[in-house]
Amino acid sequence: MEQVEEKWRVAFSQLVDVVATNIPDGFEQTMQYGVVSYVVPLTTYPDGYHVTPNTPLPFISLAVQKRHIALYHMGIYADPALLSWFQEEYAKRVPTKLNMGKSCIRFTSTKYIPFDLIGELVSKMTPAQWITHYEGAKK
Repeated sequence: MEQVEEKWRVAFSQLVDVVATNIPDGFEQTMQYGVVSYVVPLTTYPDGYHVTPNTPLPFISLAVQKRHIALYHMGIYADPALLSWFQEEYAKRVPTKLNMGKSCIRFTSTKYIPFDLIGELVSKMTPAQWITHYEGAKK
């Protein structure tokens, strides 16, 4: 946390807490690719991730970039219904336009981070559901 730029620190810490509090049992918090990540551990999914089978299957990652806080949610990328739900709820709850890529939700202002919505989002997919989506995408 001491490496996080001060202007992002409180919001980033709160975001980490929201994810940790709301993510379903079975995911494990770790550092992966240099950022806070929530993964399906190898004990649950021994096949691991893609071409690096000794790497736990990533699900959510949180990072502080120079101009934003990023929440990478692989489930949004894999599940169109979840993505649609999130986009609709975001539009209802946040006065600013959603800034996101395929799996990356970017928060350029700490003022408009919808922590309650993020808590709901991360609670909506279990490790088993994520594995099913992931394996379906690999085929």
